[in-house]
Amino acid sequence: MAAGPAQRIIDGTVWDDFCETLKRAGAVIQRERSPNDALNQAEGYRYLSRLVRLALEKFVEHADPTTPRFYRLSHETGKIGCDNPDSYYQNAAISGALEYRLWGTRGTIPYLGFGTYYGHYGSSARSGCSGYLDASDLQLEPDGRFEIILSCTPHPGNWLRMEPDTSMLIVRQNFLNRTHERLAELHIERLGAQGPPAPLRPDELAAGLGDAARFVVGTASLFADWAEGFARHPNELQPLDPKVTGGAHGDPNIFYYMGYWELALDEALVIEATPPACEYWNFQLNNYWMESLDYRYHTIYYNKHTTQYRADGSFRLVVAHQDPGVPNWVDTAGHSRGTMGLRWVKAATHPQPHARILKVAELGRD
Repeated sequence: MAAGPAQRIIDGTVWDDFCETLKRAGAVIQRERSPNDALNQAEGYRYLSRLVRLALEKFVEHADPTTPRFYRLSHETGKIGCDNPDSYYQNAAISGALEYRLWGTRGTIPYLGFGTYYGHYGSSARSGCSGYLDASDLQLEPDGRFEIILSCTPHPGNWLRMEPDTSMLIVRQNFLNRTHERLAELHIERLGAQGPPAPLRPDELAAGLGDAARFVVGTASLFADWAEGFARHPNELQPLDPKVTGGAHGDPNIFYYMGYWELALDEALVIEATPPACEYWNFQLNNYWMESLDYRYHTIYYNKHTTQYRADGSFRLVVAHQDPGVPNWVDTAGHSRGTMGLRWVKAATHPQPHARILKVAELGRD
């Protein structure tokens, strides 16, 4: 008979299993198709260390749906799946067996979206979105205050749908201009909650460590699969099936184009498009592991507000290793290859962006 959670904690088996599962994630970095140079390998192992940190936050520190609280699963030093540098991501553990009240003030952030989701990377359970609201759907008080009920059964007013297996809330707030925009202030509570949370149970800790380790392996594997697929068509932006991005807990209001880029020192990747009518769009560079490049120190992305447009409303973005002296230079931040993404948010249409390679010396004549 298998030992119960309490015995597995007492004898150390829980920790041994956690470490053994984590070891499997290293094989993702060592895949045959993965870049084997020192920079990409180093970033790969740093990526795994970041995923471990994020996974422990999600499955150990903030995993109790009876006492939900917001935490950040993606930020400047923790990145997953083409994370948007303009997005302020907030997560909370919830359960479809319970009901919740979310309240706050709207702020001035241009895009605010709330999604409930089921499943997680590394799990064999189904994965997707059970309900979504964005700010345009909200009933607001004159001073910008609002509240939303999260439940499986409909409620009047602002209602965010859950399903019985819903387990996570994701809030996305997208900046256009961080200098002048104010985030929404948000709070969440379980309806009917009384008193402080109970002490940690052995089975909760055992389950949390197991889920955390599987999350690391599953997340690394999922997005390595994506990168390998993109690399088959280098320097192109391919549309992603919304069913694929939905299963990966994407925002249903976003249409994605993603790809793989690789440049010689004297080459530039030129991205051109005429943006559709939409609330937000951006283009960004990532490393091979689909982490956004370090936007704290390099201009690795442009959005609807920061881009310089042509007279006809189109844009040209230029990815190059050094500043070529043209508008909209996207800095490779010392990388020679990686992944990239373009997203239209709440777009009326989804025009295909055009990508091509030029010599840097040819840019001025183009």
